[in-house]
Amino acid sequence: MEVASLYNAQFMDHVTHPDYKYELQDATHEHDGINPSCGDELHLAIRMGDDGRIEEAAYTGHGCAVSMASADMMSDLMVGKTPEEALALCELFKGMITGTEKDDDKLEEQLDEAAILKDVSHMPARVKCAQLAWRTLAEMLRSDGQQAEATSTE
Repeated sequence: MEVASLYNAQFMDHVTHPDYKYELQDATHEHDGINPSCGDELHLAIRMGDDGRIEEAAYTGHGCAVSMASADMMSDLMVGKTPEEALALCELFKGMITGTEKDDDKLEEQLDEAAILKDVSHMPARVKCAQLAWRTLAEMLRSDGQQAEATSTE
């Protein structure tokens, strides 16, 4: 794989003109993620709507182009999703980025433009970078689900 194929115009647009890199003032959920191997840091915030869907997603932080572009693509994809749908997309992304999910049609259909990151699976040093935002969201949603479950059983 050529690195140049990853750093295409679509990818670079997310790096230089991110749509979702800002502080979300009225977030209902927030979570921090860090990639200790390179120092990328991310603060992810979402606002859940009354219908139980992600109404807005945003992030702040710093890191390499791969982690920041991935965070922007993920934030865009998650708007309108239920927590369950979001978690399923996080798992699909993980499968793509680790090379275990290879169905290109499924990836493009479900991950939309985030599917352009599939070539990162051939760049082991960048896999954790690409996964940072997705892992952070999954951790946030899973911990929220555990808290809700604990509250409902008390």
